[in-house]
Amino acid sequence: MEFKYGGSETNQRTVLGHPSGLFVLFFTEMWERFSYYGMRALLVLFLTAAILGEGGWGWERSEALILYGWYTGLVYITPIIGGFIADKIMGYRNAVVLGAFLMTLGHASMALEVTADLFFYAGLGLLIIGNGLFKPNISSIVGQLYKTQGKEKDAGYTIFYMGINAGAFLGIGLCGYIGETVGWHYGFGLAGIFMFFGMLQFYFAQKIFGNIGLKPNQTDDLDDVVEDAVEDMKDHVEDAMDEANKSKVVSDRLKVIGVFAFFTVFFWWAFEQAGGSMTIFAADYTDRLLEGSGAMTFKVVNAVLTVVPLMIITYVLYLLFKQTFAKYALSNILLGSSFVIIWGIVIWMLKNEFSADIAEVKASWFGILNSFFIIAFAPLFSKIWTSKYNPSGPVKFAIGLMLLGLGFAILAFGSMGIPLGAKTASVSMIFLVLAYLFHTLGELCISPVGLSYVSKLAPLKLVGLMFGVWFVANFIANLTAGWTGSYIDPIVEEYGMSTFFLIFTLIPVGAGIVMLILNKTLIRMMHGIR
Repeated sequence: MEFKYGGSETNQRTVLGHPSGLFVLFFTEMWERFSYYGMRALLVLFLTAAILGEGGWGWERSEALILYGWYTGLVYITPIIGGFIADKIMGYRNAVVLGAFLMTLGHASMALEVTADLFFYAGLGLLIIGNGLFKPNISSIVGQLYKTQGKEKDAGYTIFYMGINAGAFLGIGLCGYIGETVGWHYGFGLAGIFMFFGMLQFYFAQKIFGNIGLKPNQTDDLDDVVEDAVEDMKDHVEDAMDEANKSKVVSDRLKVIGVFAFFTVFFWWAFEQAGGSMTIFAADYTDRLLEGSGAMTFKVVNAVLTVVPLMIITYVLYLLFKQTFAKYALSNILLGSSFVIIWGIVIWMLKNEFSADIAEVKASWFGILNSFFIIAFAPLFSKIWTSKYNPSGPVKFAIGLMLLGLGFAILAFGSMGIPLGAKTASVSMIFLVLAYLFHTLGELCISPVGLSYVSKLAPLKLVGLMFGVWFVANFIANLTAGWTGSYIDPIVEEYGMSTFFLIFTLIPVGAGIVMLILNKTLIRMMHGIR
């Protein structure tokens, strides 16, 4: 009997029209993103918080932002290595489990001894290495669940992407709240707890994938396998490059990928201020205390934003239980337990918020707006991209860069009243909310579009290499974002906060204008790819 989907017989049972295994991956990825974004939301806040009274490390902002840049940058480099190791040595499934385990240890190290340098840096290192093993390989398993390359696979990746945003949304909201309210180490620890649950539920359900993701045949010694793999990769790249140089069409398309990768650096360089300088702006320069009707409005909105998505995800969990509990009971019980805990935390948080007379919006809370706006506006952008109004790739990039710049222009306008050198201020929250809105709209124009064009423009033999180039561009962007953000204090002292945000306005807008100028040339060089 031939199965419709890859994997085991149980995987042929569908949830929302897709194989059950997709939702095993959905929840595993959701908890991993919960852990990543939960920790990311706290990192700069913890490092810059005062030692006495606030329990932080009391770092200078510049030091914290540089470390933030290195951390977020390195998580884009290690997946290149992690994907190679899984391909040649350990297989996707083992890589996912090992990566999740290392990230759990990383969170535990940061949670138990956040005041000790050794444990803190060891934790960050484990998170970076674990991410490298986890991130590329769980996505590879998703792709192999489907036997066709059509719309069904695209829809599967869309659902998987929703898991990413659900995890980011919950991680930022809950880890941020607990970290800022109860204690930093509790926030770091919470992120690790759900990474651990994600690892266990994947491990005990992995037979649902059949032969997908198993490690390659290792009849030779490990040293021979590694040596052969390195030689194979060299030959693969050399052959592919030789073939590419023989074709002007392929050569032109590779140049277009290079141009897109170059311009994506400008986008993520500015966008990644979200976890850095924008978090500092939220913490120190934004009026986050609400009273009266304003406080009640925020409490209701926050409750709806938290409870409604969680109810939807819990319903998906119920559908997965119906299809897989008989075969993978332990995995389902572990996954269900994680949701019992998360619901308990949500109810406790909302009870605390509604019992207070005022509402203090946590600095980390603004980070959830990105995930919320993605979920809200992604369907609209998807419809535009499939309509007659669908612009070319370069124009989409230009629009995305300009929307990003517009978001920072709003912050620059809102910061005009902050005095030179001020360490605190009380700017209205509306400016941050609008900035996140326009940044997210810009992301929807660039992030999925860029990845799509890499897969379309690169010849089959070079797809992996070109995605590697894309990851390197993201590494450069994140590292540069932290380095640039680290100059916030001297720039604010001499020129003002408004000028600081204008830097992130003018450069992306300028890059967007250049991309518009290059539009026709790039379309011609794509040779029919749209």
